[in-house]
Amino acid sequence: MKDILQELESRRETARMGGGTRRIEAQHAKGKLTARERIELLLDEGSFEEFDMFVAHRCTDFGMQESRPAGDGVVTGWGTINGRMVYVYSQDFTVFGGSLSETHAQKICKIMDMALQNGAPVIGINDSGGARIQEGVASLAGYAEVFQRNILASGVVPQISVIMGPCAGGAVYSPAITDFIFMVKDSSYMFVTGPDVVKTVTNEIVTAEELGGASTHTRKSSVADGAFENDVEALAEIRRLVDFLPLNNRQKPPVRPFFDDVARVEDSLDTLIPDNPNTPYDMKELIHKIADEGDFYEIQAEYAKNIITGFVRLEGSTVGIVANQPTILAGCLDIDASRKAARFVRFCDAFEIPILTLVDVPGFLPGTSQEYGGVIKHGAKLLFAYGEATVPKVTVITRKAYGGAYDVMASKHLRGDFNYAWPTAEIAVMGAKGAVEILYRSELGDKDKIAARTKDYEDRFANPFVAAEKGFIDEVIMPHSTRRRVCRAFASLRGKQLQNPWKKHDNIPL
Repeated sequence: MKDILQELESRRETARMGGGTRRIEAQHAKGKLTARERIELLLDEGSFEEFDMFVAHRCTDFGMQESRPAGDGVVTGWGTINGRMVYVYSQDFTVFGGSLSETHAQKICKIMDMALQNGAPVIGINDSGGARIQEGVASLAGYAEVFQRNILASGVVPQISVIMGPCAGGAVYSPAITDFIFMVKDSSYMFVTGPDVVKTVTNEIVTAEELGGASTHTRKSSVADGAFENDVEALAEIRRLVDFLPLNNRQKPPVRPFFDDVARVEDSLDTLIPDNPNTPYDMKELIHKIADEGDFYEIQAEYAKNIITGFVRLEGSTVGIVANQPTILAGCLDIDASRKAARFVRFCDAFEIPILTLVDVPGFLPGTSQEYGGVIKHGAKLLFAYGEATVPKVTVITRKAYGGAYDVMASKHLRGDFNYAWPTAEIAVMGAKGAVEILYRSELGDKDKIAARTKDYEDRFANPFVAAEKGFIDEVIMPHSTRRRVCRAFASLRGKQLQNPWKKHDNIPL
């Protein structure tokens, strides 16, 4: 009996070593942790339960039968994050460069099936050279099996991808389907075709970092939602994100203890809006002052900065935030901002996370590049996302809400539950100057007359009361009481039930 137990422990020890000491040292030399070290940092101590530790590949081509390491380049299983169950897979770059084989894919598929069946998030740690060339189409089939499960799990359980090394070719499409992608600066990259292929086909000379590094994907392409300095910081932040999310689409987000007065008054908010309507201010100040303990987890912070998305807690419960940012492009909506916010709104709606919208928007960004780029269709994505969302929706208009952008930003007409405005709000078709130039075109030569007309327009429309008279604004509130009013609004909506008409699925304007 002792011999058998000794053999089990010996086999386990061999499996834990992955590609061996030399390759583990090479991984550390690059500033990267091993697959198992990453799982240990991500999950609660001692909570990891591993599956398929002894699975080996079945390939006999190109002499592959000579090397059949246990685990086949990926560590899979489940554990807990702050006591809540998650499934995880972590690719092991020390074994065949973390390349995906038929059995490697089967291991990932197994835990994804279990996650769907048992209703728990999936966290994938990617560090792979791509498809295992020696297995040919079998490895491609493995990728497609993973993709299919990503698709079926979408909107059912949260899916988070962490890119901690190379992720190239077909491998990029699994993270692309998931809800969130995070990268590590200087050690991770994603691209469909690498620098060598790009040079051969287009004669462009580009480095891997420029083509698909963390900076590229968080600032230019919007593929990634965030980037961290190193593996340790990335895994700590993923733990923090999971704390905001429900386990699946049938459960509410977790409620955490909070130590912040719901009725907290913030007198500084009464002077947040500058006297000059063209002077910017930082909307993040308002977000931090509304949130429990000022805690805000921002998503896509480096992309389309004219709109802010992320999670806060109110009375201990998760709330999604969408807010215009007046310091960037005056808070205008454009193609990038519309796409970014629409995806975030749809995620919140899929997982029953209420949405708070903070509005200061002078309109859609004008220009040929926007029109040629399809701002009409991209702007419609955000409109569509808000209109289809059935979760509690609370909106606060702080300053400008002009034109179609007023409608798009969670207006009462898109089934907003509570629509508040500050006394500084201006809700109109357009700004006073533009309106007067259209209405009184014949008087444009007379500056005094135009100035009087502009003041008259501002007095009549540059306020929230016209909209309030029509019931489009439920209440004009004092800025200092915003936290209390918003918290009470969401508290009153906890039992909200709303269903859209039956359909197989909608046809959002992609």
